Amino acid sequence: MVRYKAVIAYDGTHYHGFQTQDNAYTVQAEIEKTLKKLNNQQPITIHPSGRTDAGVHAQGQVIHFDYPQEREAEKFRHALDTQTPPDIAVLSLEPVADDFHARYHAVEKTYHYRVDIGKPRNPFKRFYTSYYPYPLDIEKMQRAARDLLGTHDFSSFCATGSAVEDKTRTIYEARIEHDEANQELLFVFRGNGFLYKMVRILVGTLLKIGNDRLPEENIRRALLTEDRSLTGPTAHPEGLYLMNVSYETKKAGKNDNKTLT
Repeated sequence: MVRYKAVIAYDGTHYHGFQTQDNAYTVQAEIEKTLKKLNNQQPITIHPSGRTDAGVHAQGQVIHFDYPQEREAEKFRHALDTQTPPDIAVLSLEPVADDFHARYHAVEKTYHYRVDIGKPRNPFKRFYTSYYPYPLDIEKMQRAARDLLGTHDFSSFCATGSAVEDKTRTIYEARIEHDEANQELLFVFRGNGFLYKMVRILVGTLLKIGNDRLPEENIRRALLTEDRSLTGPTAHPEGLYLMNVSYETKKAGKNDNKTLT
C-alpha cells in the first residue's frame, strides 16, 4: 500500500459537512466514491486533518489515504480532480511516509471567517459570508482579539458535544481586517489547533463586543474562568474557511525539506 497526501478545496454550501453520514451528502463520501471507482470498485477510506460542519468551506483541507499501488502523482491528482463533483478540487497530491497522518501530525491551522457588513445585504455573498447589519466598533474588536494570543484553556469557546478532554490550545495570530471597498470583515485565526466550533464562537463573541453587547474584557475573563456564559453565540457556518494546514518536515513527506500546505 502507498500512502498519499492530498490538499483539497471545496465549496461546502451543498454538503452536510465533511464526515460521512447516513443518508447525507458529504465531502468525504464523494471523494471516497471517486477513489472506489479508480480502484476497481474496492473501497478506500480517507482521513482529514479535521472535520468541517455543514456549509463550511475549505481552501486548504488536507487528507491522506492508502492506495494499493503507486501512481504517477499528477495523473492521479488529475483523475481525482476531474471525477469528483465540480465543487471539490484536488489541488495537489503526493506519496508520503507510511506513518504520515493528516490529523495527528498537523502542527498548525489557519482559518478565515468572512462577514458581510454592507447595507443592503449582498445576495451574491449569502453562501460565502455571514451577514451582520448592526453597528460595530472595529477597533474595540481588534483590541479584544489580542487577548486570544498565547496558550490558554479554550473551554469557554468550545461547543457542547466535543469529546476532547484537553482544551488547551495556542493561538499565534488573531486579527480582524476591514475591507471598506467590499464592505466586509475578515477574521484570521492561526494556531496549533482549534476545538469544536471554536472559531465560530470566537467570531460570535467579537461581534457582540463590537456591537457593545459584551464588555471588551470578556474574552480575557472567559479564558480565566472557563465560563461559556461570558462568550457570544456560534456564528453562522457559511463565513468559515479552513485555509491552511502545516506539518513538520519529518512527518510531511519523503523528499520535501518543508511542507506547508
